[in-house]
This record gives sequence, C-alpha cells and structure tokens, in this order.
Amino acid sequence: MYLQIIISILVIIALSVIIKRKSQNKLSLGQAATWFLMWLIVLIVFWYPESTSYLASALGIGRGADLIIYAAIVVMFYMLFRIYLRMDKLSSDITKVVRKVGIDEVNKKDNV
Repeated sequence: MYLQIIISILVIIALSVIIKRKSQNKLSLGQAATWFLMWLIVLIVFWYPESTSYLASALGIGRGADLIIYAAIVVMFYMLFRIYLRMDKLSSDITKVVRKVGIDEVNKKDNV
C-alpha cells in the first residue's frame, strides 16, 4: 500500500511537470499527450495490477508481468530509434554550420 501511495505521488509530480512544460511550449501536444497517457497507465497498473493479466490473456500472453516486459522493450527500442534519428540530424546540422563558418572565414580572409 505504501508503494502505491509513493508511486501515485511521483506520477502526480510527473503529470504536473508535463502540464508545466506544455504550457511553456517546451512539449508539443502530441508529446505531452503521449507522456501523460504513459504516466496514467503506470498509475493504473500500480493500483490495479490484475488489469495487466486480463490484457495479457486477451493478447495471448501468459502473464501480465510478461506483457509489461514486452511492452517496455518495444518502447525502449522505439525511444532508442528516436534518439538515433535526432543525433543523426544534429550531426548533419553541425556539419552544415561548420561548413558555413569555414566558408565565411575563407571569404573574410580573401576580402582583407
């Protein structure tokens, strides 16, 4: 029971941070909705752990804990993929900026 209360407090804090970041336009509506939904699912699973067993059996998975592990792995791979894409874009952007600065420096030396 104490763990559920602690997790509930942490989820409420996380939800308030999401709302604050959305109001500051640091999160898009889609990002805020995704994180909000994820934290609500965490809260539901902690208060009603048997709900995962019902969903797991409906999906043909033996136990609710297995469903949570499978879902966590899929989410982690998705997040790693997104991080990889963002890093690749940042690398490309940095290359463009460095090229432009290099060309500007050469042009500046030629004009002096």
